[in-house]
Amino acid sequence: MEVILLERIERLGQMGDVVVVKDGFARNFLLPKNKALRANKINLEYFEKEKINLEAKNLKLKSEAEAISDKITKDNYIVIRQASDTGQLYGSVNSGDIKDKLEEEGFSLEKNQIVLDKPIKEIGYHEIRLKLHPEVTSSIDIYISRSIEEAEALISGQNIEPEKSKEEESIDLEEIFEEGALPNDSISDEVETADNEDSKPNDSNNHNEEVVLEEEIEQQESKETDS
Repeated sequence: MEVILLERIERLGQMGDVVVVKDGFARNFLLPKNKALRANKINLEYFEKEKINLEAKNLKLKSEAEAISDKITKDNYIVIRQASDTGQLYGSVNSGDIKDKLEEEGFSLEKNQIVLDKPIKEIGYHEIRLKLHPEVTSSIDIYISRSIEEAEALISGQNIEPEKSKEEESIDLEEIFEEGALPNDSISDEVETADNEDSKPNDSNNHNEEVVLEEEIEQQESKETDS
C-alpha cells in the first residue's frame, strides 16, 4: 500500500514522503495512529494544503520532546527488585516497569516509546533508549538493585560481587581427602594407637610384680616348713 507520511518514521521516511508499506503495517499502525494517509489524489491535495500547519505542529512537538529530553536524562533511575546471590532477578524488568518508574518521577510516556529489546533479568546498570519524538531520541540510566545502598554503590562505580552462599564457603573435606582418610578419623586412630602403646608397659610391670610376690610367698612357706 502507498501512504503519505505525516511525520518522520524511523527507517521509512520523512514527513510528506510517499512510501510503499505492507498492508498490515498501514492498517494496524500507520493509519489508526494518524501517522500516514492513503496515497490518493484527495489526500495528496489535503496534505499540500495542510503542510504548513502539519510542519508547525511537528516543530512544536519536537521542541517539547527536546525539553523533556533535557530533563529526563539528568537523573539516575533506581528500580528495586529481589534477586539471587548471583544477581539474577526473581522475575524481570520490562518496558511497563520502566514506564511506571518514569511516571513516579513525573514523566508520562507510552510503553512503545521505551526501546527495550528484551526484559532485564539481572541487577546492575542498564542504558535504556527512549523515543520521545520521531526526531528526538534520548537515553536514560537505569540501576536495578536489591537495595538503595546497592544502587548507590553501582552509581558510584563500584562493582557488586556476587555473594557466596554458605555451601560455597564451606569446604567439603571428602573432596580433599581420600575416602576413609578424613582428619578426624586419622586423629582418632593415632590416639587409639598411642593409648595401646602406653598400656603395654603397664601390663608388663603388673606381670613382673605378680611373679615377685609369688616368689616371696613360696620362700615364706619354705621357711615355715623347715622350722
